[in-house]
Amino acid sequence: MFFFQRPAPIMVTREQALPGRTHRILPTPAPANLVFGVPDDATPEGSEAACFALGCFWGEEKMFWNTDGVTNTAVGYQGGFTPNPTYEEVCTGRTGHAETVRVTYDPARVTYEALVRQFFEAHDPTQGYRQGNDVGTQYRSALFPVSAAQEEIARRQLAAYAAAYAKAGYGAITTEITRLDEATGEPAFWYAEEYHQQYLIKNPDGYCPIHSTGVSCA
Repeated sequence: MFFFQRPAPIMVTREQALPGRTHRILPTPAPANLVFGVPDDATPEGSEAACFALGCFWGEEKMFWNTDGVTNTAVGYQGGFTPNPTYEEVCTGRTGHAETVRVTYDPARVTYEALVRQFFEAHDPTQGYRQGNDVGTQYRSALFPVSAAQEEIARRQLAAYAAAYAKAGYGAITTEITRLDEATGEPAFWYAEEYHQQYLIKNPDGYCPIHSTGVSCA
């Protein structure tokens, strides 16, 4: 009997990445978010944006719907090289993107720090290019701060959770932190197809894995 082991995912380089396209995949104007009633690409007045990658983005987005202070959500692709990639392209591993949820939130009701803590406690940030049975570079753990203040909080929280996960017997945290470069706009957030937005409302019996480890850093 022969056993075949799936080769470990390898991050694509910019030179190897698919070319992508100039037009946006999500329709313009954007459809209304089925939870918040505003366009999927809107940042409501008084809100700030934050981006999180922690595995399959269907479940990520659903998690934030129940977070007090969140004012909008959308799913997309971030941290790679291919402009305006399709879901099929991202699944090949040849775009370099992580499945990401863009969250807007009212800082008077919920802090970025609280959202980052929710991020670290909702998945296993020690698994590298996977979450559970979802294997590939698109399922990696990543934070994409949009400001120096967000980056400082993200790195401080990563250090705290690294200690908590180590104490609980886990390996090293593999979460990437890549701050938005205002000059280049990278790593850009590319909106996913309309059918992925609020997927678990459109498909209530859809795939929604839970990868929380129970490790907390309260």
